[in-house]
Amino acid sequence: MISVALFNNKGGVGKTTLAYHLAHMLHRQGARVLAVDLDPQSNLTAAILDEDELEELWDKGSELFAQNDYPEQRKLFTRTEGQHTVADAVRPILEGTGDIAPVSPVTVTSGLWLLPGNLELSKFEDKLSAAWLNGYGGDPAAIRTTTAFHRIIERAAREVDADLVLIDVGPNLGAINRAALIAADTVLMPMAADLFSLKGLLNLGPTLREWRSQWQDLVKPKIPPSISSPSAAMQPLGYVIMQPEMRLDRPVRAYERWLTRIPWVYGTAVLGHADWPTDDRSYEIATLRNYRSLMPLAHDARKPMFDLRAADGALGSTQKYVQTCYQEFKALAEAVMDRLSVTTEDDPA
Repeated sequence: MISVALFNNKGGVGKTTLAYHLAHMLHRQGARVLAVDLDPQSNLTAAILDEDELEELWDKGSELFAQNDYPEQRKLFTRTEGQHTVADAVRPILEGTGDIAPVSPVTVTSGLWLLPGNLELSKFEDKLSAAWLNGYGGDPAAIRTTTAFHRIIERAAREVDADLVLIDVGPNLGAINRAALIAADTVLMPMAADLFSLKGLLNLGPTLREWRSQWQDLVKPKIPPSISSPSAAMQPLGYVIMQPEMRLDRPVRAYERWLTRIPWVYGTAVLGHADWPTDDRSYEIATLRNYRSLMPLAHDARKPMFDLRAADGALGSTQKYVQTCYQEFKALAEAVMDRLSVTTEDDPA
């Protein structure tokens, strides 16, 4: 099993859309895929599950759903009946009553599972922040806290015998994301060709290297064998450029201006090579065009954009667009699998 975190500390680049569609396409290519939602905004969970399932999962008896005498209209049988979220798994640590609680993945379809997120996960931020520094001294409680995500994912992946784990991570450099990223073998970065994404890379690359060295040099040597811990490899897998919608007020040449800068910024900031060639695009996995016109149809149909049919409203030229979408995501999934196979050979751990 190998894990991939999808991460960019600049929001709005299409990270969750990429995670959702890549999970479905990798599954389509024969991989057993576990999608993990570690973004407290829980957008990946909301994309996969419908409202009845979310209500069941996020506590149908809560104040949120009780407001204004909200009628109970959930299905008799849902995929989330009796299921729990990552926030439920860490609640014993948060409340000081024990270690992680077992949480089973939700079956999306045969061979594809979701470890659901929850907005309540944001409460774990302060606990993780304090635990990071305490882990330097080998404090077992702090180490159990910091390794919680790793151990939750490890247990869930083992339960479903997953080949790949895709981890959707929020757009910031906080404690939750640090714990999520040290649990990842590799990091895939969705990018927009704009100033904000490039500035995000400048912050992200050095931060990932700092987290890796702190964990591997200061914490991991003090972790007892009884606690399963990650290697914090966070190996850069590459980046995917999410092409914007071209408008009259943002001409193509403005997009090209930033596009040409991405390879050098990625090579220097993320890979740490001071003399990275400006034209070396070896880490550019794909460029995905803007499919914004398909998103409403996909949302209503509760399926990936590349699975839309005429019955879903994908008519005429839109159906050709769907076919193009399928081919692009298929090529992306194949490229990711190729890179992961090389990564596994280079780093068997």
